[in-house]
Amino acid sequence: MNNAESSSAASGLNWFKSSYSGTEGGECVEVADGSTAVHIRDSKAAAGPVVTVSRDAWAGFVGLASSAAHV
Repeated sequence: MNNAESSSAASGLNWFKSSYSGTEGGECVEVADGSTAVHIRDSKAAAGPVVTVSRDAWAGFVGLASSAAHV
């Protein structure tokens, strides 16, 4: 379902952080939407490992996180 890969395998992607991320450099992740998967990395270690999950898995995670935020 997910795997870690080197950042070079996902280097041509357009990475972005949440609009909720501040500029003070806190604990943030960056996400890139690939053609068949979603890639996630630590924004403070862009050259580090990348976790790749299916689009369905990412949609499920975002849905759960969104519903938990409203509890």
